[in-house]
Amino acid sequence: MIVQFGSARIELVLGDITVQQVDAIANAANAQLAGGGGVDGAIHLAAGPKIMEELQRRYPDGCPTGSAVVTSGGNLPSRYVFHAVGPIWQGGGKKESGLLEAAYQACLSLAEKHTCRTLAFPSISTGVYRYPVDLAAEVALRTVAVKLETSDQLDLVRFVLFDQGTFGSYARVLETMLV
Repeated sequence: MIVQFGSARIELVLGDITVQQVDAIANAANAQLAGGGGVDGAIHLAAGPKIMEELQRRYPDGCPTGSAVVTSGGNLPSRYVFHAVGPIWQGGGKKESGLLEAAYQACLSLAEKHTCRTLAFPSISTGVYRYPVDLAAEVALRTVAVKLETSDQLDLVRFVLFDQGTFGSYARVLETMLV
């Protein structure tokens, strides 16, 4: 599914973020930048040890929730990995939506800073952090769409979704944004 926003596109695909041919991919990282399971584990496994070494050297204090840091892509096809720390879902009353939005915005800012034209995101915070997928999709897609309406640098933001349920949630939200 591909939708135009400004001069750029949002694309939804079902697949593996580690094989995307884009300038940068976002990683759903933890605040310690210590690697983990899910998307984070898959990215570190595919990228090789170089990005973990880079994270430990450049960001020894980790990364606060709602922020992102950059490393090289290691063995990945992408030049960069933006390690974004989304919030742990606690029922919605702990400013989770604002923190999730900030994590996506931080990645979009890093993309512009590093002159990226293409960027791929996973569904940040919806795995072990238990953020409800429908709510996360609304925050993610709205944040990206607003940025693309005014960006003259980004051409494509791709959401690479791991399973059919997550893809369906994102597709439903994206369809409502077109009405």
